[in-house]
Formats: sequence, structure tokens, C-alpha cells
Amino acid sequence: MNKRRIRIGCASGFWGDSAEAAPQLLHGAQLDYLVFDYLSEVTMSILARARDKDASLGYARDFVSPTMRSVLGDVAAQGVKVIANAGGINPRACRDALAAVAESLGLVLKIAIVLGDDLLPQREQLRQGDVRESTTGEPLPTEPLSINAYLGAEPVRAALAAGADVVITGRCVDSALVLGPLMHEFGWRATDLDKLASGSLAGHIIECGVQAVGGNFTDWRMVDGWDDMGYPIVDCAADGSFIVTKPQGTGGLVTPLTVAEQIVYEIGDPANYILPDVVCDFTQVTLKDCGESRVEVSGAIGKPATREYKVSCTYQDGFRSTAMFTMVGRDANKKIKRVGESILVRTRRLFAQRGLGDYRRTSLKSIGAEDAYGANARHGAIASREQVLRLDVHHDQAAALKIFASEIAPAGLAMGPGRCSLVGGRPGVTPLVRLYSFLWPKDTIPITVELGSQVIAVAIPAGSPFHPGSAGRPPVAPDPTLDAGGDGVEVTLETIAVARSGDKGNNANIGVVARAPEFMAWIKSQVTAEAVRQYFAHFVHGPVDRYEIPGFHALNYLLHDALDGGGVASLRNDPLGKCYAQMLLDLPVRIPRSFLTHPAIGQFAEPPIQ
Repeated sequence: MNKRRIRIGCASGFWGDSAEAAPQLLHGAQLDYLVFDYLSEVTMSILARARDKDASLGYARDFVSPTMRSVLGDVAAQGVKVIANAGGINPRACRDALAAVAESLGLVLKIAIVLGDDLLPQREQLRQGDVRESTTGEPLPTEPLSINAYLGAEPVRAALAAGADVVITGRCVDSALVLGPLMHEFGWRATDLDKLASGSLAGHIIECGVQAVGGNFTDWRMVDGWDDMGYPIVDCAADGSFIVTKPQGTGGLVTPLTVAEQIVYEIGDPANYILPDVVCDFTQVTLKDCGESRVEVSGAIGKPATREYKVSCTYQDGFRSTAMFTMVGRDANKKIKRVGESILVRTRRLFAQRGLGDYRRTSLKSIGAEDAYGANARHGAIASREQVLRLDVHHDQAAALKIFASEIAPAGLAMGPGRCSLVGGRPGVTPLVRLYSFLWPKDTIPITVELGSQVIAVAIPAGSPFHPGSAGRPPVAPDPTLDAGGDGVEVTLETIAVARSGDKGNNANIGVVARAPEFMAWIKSQVTAEAVRQYFAHFVHGPVDRYEIPGFHALNYLLHDALDGGGVASLRNDPLGKCYAQMLLDLPVRIPRSFLTHPAIGQFAEPPIQ
């Protein structure tokens, strides 16, 4: 087995990331692989609509130009291999466009594409198979926009083994972009479960680009160089351990806490993180600060892969529109909400006159009044003299929302004084897209790799039945009952923890990491699942699950039915739950006063609550 280390850099965390990332990583980072992550469920639906209009579209065009056009010479000269899920709905078109750019530059590249994830042509077969949504049990939508299985790393490994310089996939799990090359380079097999879990963790950490190296970090004041943030690199060993780092001389910060925040980002049960190639247990992962923006990660545990792929379908469910404008003056909050309510009353009357029916949903929020905090809002924010109204509406018919859009500007003369800005001009009307997820047997989906004239059938291991249970997981001790007594002081959770949140469909997760091991018991005793549910009662309509990650002293909270449908189906200002961690960090907790001098709290923590 090859014992050398492999360096992989990630130059894109989403479709729209900076085109400067790839040149940065190729100049002095000494990479073996450069990976790009572009896809989300919403992105897939956008690409599907683009392909419907033009058969040559349906992929992330930014990947081809300007990104790859600007760095292809460096890629070829350095022998760096590129892996990207930029193929979206149309990997062949992405390959052809990239090949044309390479030819125009006088370069010869072996470009492979992975096919098989797009199940839209099999929609009738799926419907006959009585597909059911994983959460609701609903049947497959009548007119899906996209249906894509989340493929794993095995096709990427196969493409590299065939000699590819560039591998373009459609839908695959983000971490597979990193796991695939590690399987290829180190000869890892499907039975090397711990190594597969470690490689998947490496991919999970860098899949969101700069978020792993100080981007969106709780202690943002500590992070320098926002104007030139470094993109993440994993330096991986054959035993599965790896070091997270970034290019020298760039902005950002790599510490155990920045890496821990990214590990807990957008996961559910950390002992059963299900991927196509392996079920990962991250509960015993440890993080070691090696100095100079280097953190060593080890301890991931792997369990056998499941027999099924997760499949995501998107479909249109009516239309939506969003209006935003600013209101200034005394009682701005009262004025702005009355304006919004009056617009809804007026448009409902107009709909009735035209036989268009009522709105499906509406959401009226005053940005600046801390409406997002619900009962936890502060009076000072409510009394602010400058606020922004966000009015979101959902209707079955586009014609109704065109009326809504036309009635926003007239309110500037007819209603409350002090409106000074219509943000973005007249509101647009766009399709409202929902996500529908289900499981489908792997052995019914043929996966192939195309490389030139070669068509390679990829054998996917059959997998095993999934039984989460408690295997491999330490017993969960009951929450301690702690009392700081007369020595206690009340502070915000941010004083003793950092946190990051994100979305899992219509669910949200909040990962909370203790700043020091001794803080963990105090967090567990007060930040219970029920406390979190009550704190977010205005958003969360389902239960809250809490999981423990003792390896790096963290808790993960999964908030069910918490995002009003999530993605573009949600009418909320934060449809992806990105702000939930920031809100939870304001939760008051009581700790011993002696903790305030603990070096882990640092100079940026908030003072005690008076």
C-alpha cells in the first residue's frame, strides 16, 4: 500500500463561490487533488429547468468558465487532478464544454463523467414501485422537476483508476469528492470501514469551503483576513488520519474549535451519519492543535453501508413572491406591520373579485424588531425607529401574485408615512419548489463512468440492512443536576460554547461545542432538548433530538419540522436555519463565577448578564 500523504484542496462550497479560490489553492499549496462542490437540492431544480429550456445547459457553467479556464494551465503543469460535481443534471454537456476550453488552450485532458444518478427518466418505474416520502409517506409527485440519487465515492475511484485527469459527477454526496481519491490512492476497500469513515469526515469538513477555516466562526473577531480567506486543505495519511490546514499567508483561522464547528454542521445523529459508502460514527473523533493553522483529526468509526441510496426529488408547488421595504420613524414596527397587513387585505379582496382564491401561506416579518427571536425578542429592538418589512406569499396561481407585486408600490402613498426604500424594486414571481426524499435500492441503479470511448460499469457493494440501535455508542448518562449556588453567575451560552447551525431538509441542526471539557456538564444540565424546543417554539413544530459527541465535547440538536418546508419552499427570512446557532448562543446559562477567569473563555465572551 502506498504510504505517502495526499493533499486535497476544496475550491467551492456552493454554486456561486469565489472564482479566486482555485488560483489561490494552486499557487503554492502543493496539491494532489482539487475538488469543487456545487450542488444542493435547490440547485438541482434550477439546473433541471435550465436543461428543459436548452439541452446544452443543466450544469454549473461557472466551473468551466471562468474557473477552470483560468487554471487549466496550472492544473496540467502541476499534475493536479480535479474532481467536481459540476455536472448537475447534464454531465455530458459539462464535459464537452470543458473539453472545448482545454482544446482552445492547446491542452489535452482525460475527462471522465459519472452517470446514473439522474432517475427522472425512470419516474414511472419509481411510481410503480410505490415510492413513499421518507418523512410524510406521501407518493411520488405527479410532475417532478428532478430526481437524483446521492451517489458515493466508488464511481470517482473507478474513474481515477481508469486514468482520468478530471472527474465530473452529477449528484453525489459532497464528501465523496474527497473519499474517492483517497480510496484510489491508498487502495482502501469497501471493508476498510474506519478508513472510509475518516475519508468521509475529511470531505465533510472541507465541502463548505472556507467555513472550515474561520468562515462563519462564532468567535469572528479572532479571524483576520476576511478579504483574502484561505480555502481548506486536508493532508491525509493512509491510516485515515488527516490534518486540516489552509494556504500560507491567507486569511482565516484553523483551530480545533473552527474544525469542530464544521464537523457538527448539517448532521443528524453523529453516531449514524449515513453515506452511500459507509455509515459514520463521529462521536469519538478527536482534534489536536498542531499549531500554524494545522489541526489533526482522527477517531472516526465506520459501519457497513446501507442497501439503499437516498434520492431527492424536487417539484413545483405553486408560486411565491417576496416584497421588502424600509420604514423609518417613531413606532416604525407598528406602522410597518399595519402596512403589510393592509396589503394582504387589499390583495385578498382583489383575488376574490377575480375568482383567484386565497393565499396558500403568508409570512409578515419586521426585520429589526427581532421577530426571528419570537418571545425572546428584546424591547429595544421592537422600539427601533428604522425597520424593514419582509412580506412573503405563496399562491397556486402566478396571476394572483402578479397582482400582489403590483400593489406593493402604491402602498407608498396610500398607507403609513416614512417608507423610504423598496428593496430590489417590484417583487418578482417565481416557482415555489419543494423537496421530496426517499430511499431506493442500490442494486436497481446502474452506475457507469465514461472516459473517452470507454464505458465502465461500476460495481457498487450490496450494503447491509441499517439498524442504528446503540452499537458502538457509549451509554448516554442522564443530565447532571448542577447548582452554582451563591457563587453562580448568569451568562450567555456563547461564554462557554461555540455553535453552528444548518438545514437538513425541513429540519434544522444546531451543533454546540464546549470551549473546555469542564464546561460540558453545565451545558448538558441546562441546554436540554426541551429547553431548545421551548426557545425555538415559534419556529419548531416537531420534537427536538439531542446527541452527544464526547470526543470533542459537543452536543448536536436536531430540530424537526423547523424550517417551514426548507429551501425555496420556506417563506422565512432564514429558510436554511443558518442563524439558529447565533440565536441559541444568547440563551442564559448559570455557571460558577470561577469559570469567568478560565483561559478558554477568552477576551471576546460577553460579560455576565446583569
